Amino acid sequence: MTTLSDQDRLWIRRYHPRPDAAVRLVCLPHAGGSASFYRPVSAAAPPSVDVLAVQYPGRQDRLDEPCLASIGELADRITSVLLPRTDRPLLLFGHSMGATIGFEVACRLERDHGVVPHGLFVSARRAPSCPHGGTVHQRDDEGVVEEMRRLSGTDAAVFDDPEILRMAMPAIRADYQAVETYAYEPGPNLRCPVWSLAGDDDPKVTLDEARAWSGHTDGPFEFHSFDGGHFYLNDHQEAVLDLITARAAATAPTGISRG
Repeated sequence: MTTLSDQDRLWIRRYHPRPDAAVRLVCLPHAGGSASFYRPVSAAAPPSVDVLAVQYPGRQDRLDEPCLASIGELADRITSVLLPRTDRPLLLFGHSMGATIGFEVACRLERDHGVVPHGLFVSARRAPSCPHGGTVHQRDDEGVVEEMRRLSGTDAAVFDDPEILRMAMPAIRADYQAVETYAYEPGPNLRCPVWSLAGDDDPKVTLDEARAWSGHTDGPFEFHSFDGGHFYLNDHQEAVLDLITARAAATAPTGISRG
């Protein structure tokens, strides 16, 4: 039987541990992304925020593990890993695919465990109720790379190194399959706050689609737009981190809400 420490080793990266922090920020990567995408966020976070970056299977130090091509299965696994960490307020931040996973994790925490997160940040992702789909995962490797180039979120050097691309492609394709086959199942709205962030020139998400997250929570909702495309985060890290820090500071240090 896998122990909690084994699960932590597999799924959670804490690049700058802050065990006495008042709040935990769980960061969920985009399709084709990895936990290390959030290393700069972890480095820049204040002492009050303990950053936990999620590592999906099939990439980097989990390269030998089978990829998971289902949002639901990823959310199930991540929820089980996070449950022992709900002894203090929990913030979820997901970018692109990570936003949908974060939403499904929040739904599971509230619905199945009576745990209400302190808040959910959804970045560069249309609301679950908006039409989804896509066929990128069915393209050949060149077609998948073309889509990744269009979004400008991957180091160009990756595309020029056939060996790196060969190793990364199974995870990239599985992630796109997870995103494009995701089917939202209507249910009770979240109780936690939802903060939607988007680039104003994102080819994947319109501002109206990003604002539509307001229909998925009965709690407070905010929408913030930034100059840039799908990976606006790369140019606005400081502003986004300021927003996260401000919302984290609003939490009470006594624990989390439970239903």
